[in-house]
Amino acid sequence: MREFQGEIKLDVRESKPDWDAFLYPRAKEGAPNVLVVLYDDTGQAAWSPYGGRIQMPTMDRLASGGLTYTQWHTTALCSPTRSTFLTGRNHHLNGFASISEAATGFPGYSGHIPPENGTIAHMLREAGWSTFWVGKNHNVPVDGFTMGASKQDWPLAQGFDRFYGFIGGETNQWYPDLAEDNHYIEQPYGPEDGYHLSKDLADKALSFIRDSKQSEPDKPWYLWFCPGANHAPHHAPQEYIDKYKGMFDDGYEAYREWVLPRMIERGILPEGTELTPLNPMAEGTFSKADTVRPWESLNEDEKNLFRRMAEVYAGFSEYTDAQVGRIIDYLEESGQLENTLIIYAADNGASGEGSPNGSVNENKFFNGWPDEMEENLKLLEQLGTPATYNHYPTGWAAAFSTPYRMFKRYSYQGGVCDPLVIHWPAGIQASGETRDQYHHSTDIVPTILEACGVPVPDVVNHVPQSPLSGVPMNYSFDAPDAPTTKRTQYYEMLGTRGLWHEGWKVVAEHGPFLGKGDYENDRWQLFHTDKDRAEAHDLADQHPDKVKELVELWYREAEANKVLPLSDIAASGPDLEVRLGLEYHVHVPPSGTYTYYPGTTAVPEHSAANTHAVSFKILADVDFTAQTEGVIVAQGSRFGGYSLFVKDGTLYFVYNFIGIPPEQRISAPAPVSGRHVVGVEFVKERQGELRESHGPLKLFIDDQQVGEAEIRTESGLYALSGEGLSVGYDGGDPVSALYGARFAFTGGEIHKVVYDVADDAYVDIEQRIAAAYARD
Repeated sequence: MREFQGEIKLDVRESKPDWDAFLYPRAKEGAPNVLVVLYDDTGQAAWSPYGGRIQMPTMDRLASGGLTYTQWHTTALCSPTRSTFLTGRNHHLNGFASISEAATGFPGYSGHIPPENGTIAHMLREAGWSTFWVGKNHNVPVDGFTMGASKQDWPLAQGFDRFYGFIGGETNQWYPDLAEDNHYIEQPYGPEDGYHLSKDLADKALSFIRDSKQSEPDKPWYLWFCPGANHAPHHAPQEYIDKYKGMFDDGYEAYREWVLPRMIERGILPEGTELTPLNPMAEGTFSKADTVRPWESLNEDEKNLFRRMAEVYAGFSEYTDAQVGRIIDYLEESGQLENTLIIYAADNGASGEGSPNGSVNENKFFNGWPDEMEENLKLLEQLGTPATYNHYPTGWAAAFSTPYRMFKRYSYQGGVCDPLVIHWPAGIQASGETRDQYHHSTDIVPTILEACGVPVPDVVNHVPQSPLSGVPMNYSFDAPDAPTTKRTQYYEMLGTRGLWHEGWKVVAEHGPFLGKGDYENDRWQLFHTDKDRAEAHDLADQHPDKVKELVELWYREAEANKVLPLSDIAASGPDLEVRLGLEYHVHVPPSGTYTYYPGTTAVPEHSAANTHAVSFKILADVDFTAQTEGVIVAQGSRFGGYSLFVKDGTLYFVYNFIGIPPEQRISAPAPVSGRHVVGVEFVKERQGELRESHGPLKLFIDDQQVGEAEIRTESGLYALSGEGLSVGYDGGDPVSALYGARFAFTGGEIHKVVYDVADDAYVDIEQRIAAAYARD
């Protein structure tokens, strides 16, 4: 908008209006639409455009009509990479050194994007584009998850006209935790009626675009489409899983040998590229959870399980690509495809979070709990269904990251070198070609701005802006042999470090979550990536001066980008208390009590009363009748959580320990009339080796103890994100096998639920019941 340039007289008949001073900005004629598709957790060697076995027909179509980039890089983790897609600045400058849920109170680690780093949505909206975000967010800070928190970091305040998706890092694909615009919502229908999140997201994306085009047909749009794929849990329709039956029977080591020549043949890698070792790091420099079990060391049952896990992952990926294909088909049908800049990519390498044995419940990884092969095998036929929260073993992470070292979370190529296809017929003459220029996720924003003819603004939302970290890639569109304009890119993730500079790269031998510190004594490896794309040959001993030069440059980049202090704190063991002390946690009231009410939105786990590794009491003030049934209060899911509920005249408390059967249950006949306080008291008496808590759990009706059992409780999260504390229903996937989805409370009235987490000491239960009865 500009200043008013009309004329104002006493009489409107003699005055001259100036609508251009008030109307919203309009993009230049012929400006392109922009569609960015960003998958999770996918190494280069997984997908068919790069030579992999996972068929991606939509991506293949775009690659054949566009460009496939062979040296495009990310930050090695999802929230950090996504922050660079938002702002064009390095991830530490965005406050996203790690994921939202692991933020700590340091500038580069806060999880809060500073206002001087304006988003691409702000820039394009102010230039005349409609702006939409559909799918995964993971850039709302963890202290902003709740409905009572400020919404200044939610998508609408970050420049997006509409948002539909999930706020945290992952979600159940059958029972997702959904948000629309600035509030949480229930999923529109269930898996029994054909629901899958990837389909739902595509439906919503199509509705957003159609809404825009039917009302503003000449207005371009920007859509950031972020499916839950390929992050765990790996959930897919059975017909897509079955398409891959037998396709991974040869195992992950054979896959590496098979896929490397195909990558070379397609021009993804140069001739002579070598495989790196399956376990390439020295003992003591990385976590044992990241090791790979050699395929031949597995028994036949284990091989069958691991094969099926790869089949499910592949089916999940292709099914989601088919949903992207629905968007592409609509763009073609409506005449928009020609002038839509499409960027199709993944945010980091293949994930090793399934550990060496794979997992039927990824939440075990985040609790530092080992997967038991015997339990995993029982669920082999259930992989990909609502009954599992599955993740393949580290061997497939290594295979899908061929030929590179390691995978997600590492600063080697396996963590940071990812797929990227760009398609824009109106703006790119070349098609079906590869591009080898070295680039990074910070380069996406400047590339979009240049394609749209939008200059980088000096001010966004009245705040002067910091310079972009990235450079445009547009020069490479029709110049395959042009030298890269990128000169330097640092890497740091969870204590792992690296730096690329003009064809050389150093990487510190220090894995994530190592729990070691001692960074000054790290050994740095040196790779000549212009000649050794796989980082197979360490040249540090031959070129000590080059190592010194690049390490010094890393420290300068670290200073300029707010990288310090480094953290490799482990997610379990002795480091757990340190980690929990550094991360955000809800303020505990002086009384140690919290009160929750029915008819409210579920409270995200990071902001709910803490029931991990402490004693706790949960007391509910309820009117009962003979017809009372349903959940009084619940948190989590079948993969970890607890629930207090009434069913068939019985009052139950179920604690589901990381989904490990059997459920821990206590029950008693429920009251049939009147107002009562019902609830439980858990007294933590000791901690196990993996920091789980053990002690007695007592069930109460008023001042009478009606049941007791010895149980164990989780030290980590019930879920990485979502599945919050809900009163009067169980949100999403049910905690207990005794009831189905939601299981809303009926036949009575819940007045409130009070949690007491004051300390680990025993507190008189009668005193707490009296407090719970107190009227507000």
